Amino acid sequence: MDACEAMPKSDTIKLRNKHIGKSCQLFYRTDPLKIVRGQGQYMYDEQGARYLDCINNVAHVGHCHPKVVEAGSRQLATLSTNNRFLHDELVKCAQTLAQKMPGNLSVCYFVNSGSEANDLALRLARQHTARHEVITLDHAYHGHVSAVMDISPYKFNQPGGDPKPDFVHVAPCPDVYRGKYRDCDFPEGTDLGQLYADEVQRIIERSPTGIAAFIAESLQSCGGQIIPPAGYFQKVYDAVRNAGGVTIADEVQVGFGRIGTHYWAFEPHGIIPDIVTVAKPMGNGHPVGAVVTTPEIAESFASTGVCYFNTYGGNPVSCAIANAVMRVIDEEQLQENALRVGHYLLEQCKALAYEYQLVGDVRGTGLFVGIELVHDRQRRTPATRVAKAVVERMKTVHRILVSSDGPDDNVVKLKPPMVFNTDNADEFLCGFRECLTYLEQQQQQQQQQMNATPEVVPATPVRVTHPLATGGILQPSPISRAQHDTSTLIKSI
Repeated sequence: MDACEAMPKSDTIKLRNKHIGKSCQLFYRTDPLKIVRGQGQYMYDEQGARYLDCINNVAHVGHCHPKVVEAGSRQLATLSTNNRFLHDELVKCAQTLAQKMPGNLSVCYFVNSGSEANDLALRLARQHTARHEVITLDHAYHGHVSAVMDISPYKFNQPGGDPKPDFVHVAPCPDVYRGKYRDCDFPEGTDLGQLYADEVQRIIERSPTGIAAFIAESLQSCGGQIIPPAGYFQKVYDAVRNAGGVTIADEVQVGFGRIGTHYWAFEPHGIIPDIVTVAKPMGNGHPVGAVVTTPEIAESFASTGVCYFNTYGGNPVSCAIANAVMRVIDEEQLQENALRVGHYLLEQCKALAYEYQLVGDVRGTGLFVGIELVHDRQRRTPATRVAKAVVERMKTVHRILVSSDGPDDNVVKLKPPMVFNTDNADEFLCGFRECLTYLEQQQQQQQQQMNATPEVVPATPVRVTHPLATGGILQPSPISRAQHDTSTLIKSI
């Protein structure tokens, strides 16, 4: 038994099944991994098998980075207490965050997680505007506490989810590939950013009491690695502010240099939010997060006379770790690495579309990449089961960890630690190419086994109603049963 393993995997599973709530789900539920050690961009199971981690945007500067471990250990051995005492690590962390923010974003509140950060951001926005209504994006996820579950369609739209509150308004996700306004439905050069921004404007105009805030991930992750069209956020921010609301940028998954070109993912859009929330990568696995806002909004929040108190938010250990993470990003030029390696990875992934019909769209920036799998490129029908099969085969055959997400769970996501290099990219590409080859061969074999005249599945028309759209009602060609149903294929894997 490995020295890092306290008990056999079978006993771990038994205890988990007995004492951990069933709603606490694992990756790879049919054959879960027991990870006992991590280093850099790799994780190791109880048998010593090494896995390439392409999924872990929490271990931002790499698992168990020695400088982060040393900073946390040193501070833990010195002092760990609540944040109501003066401490240098807290004010240095706030200073660094403020220096890395544009504009007048200079006041910080420290929390333990992204959920807490977004919950507090809503409180700040509502106090500043004296309003309550919020605009969120479809498929968005902003956390697990009650207030942010209310603004997370990714959760409340699931079967069994609580109904959407009346004060929450859902705007279409600005997905130009399979969203409400698709690039294929409009003439080249159409301003799709404007079309999606108009949806937000209409919500603002219908608001009965006025909008307190618009909240959005700068790049939507759970929604399927979405890159908003040019100009979208600028137009939305203008509309929200003209109506007296404030803007919240959720950087919990995409901040701290991941996109390569900038430190924060909202920066390429040419916008400066009123409130920014950060967490996950900030602590490299340690629970720490923050809300950064302007002095004006902070003053509105203070004017209530109700103090903000978070026992562990901003404690010396958390801030020491966050400070170390930000130093490592700068010293090891990990943002530059994300730009260089991400560009190579994205270009190589795009080349897969010339080899495999399953690859419908490839999008991303830096070490934030999504590969959308489809059955038919014209119809853009999601290949959900295929995506799940790819994720499973990447783990079992190639020992590469990826995940799938999006409204139809057909987007293979990559958000690896920032130390991910070109050799790692090549390893991923080799494994991914083998998976697609295997799946396409299985499809061909199934087609050959079917009757000479395959059963035809009627295609569902795609109705395009916007006046700028040239397609009207698109009537795609019927597809074969083999293309439509991959359940037999998946069972054979």
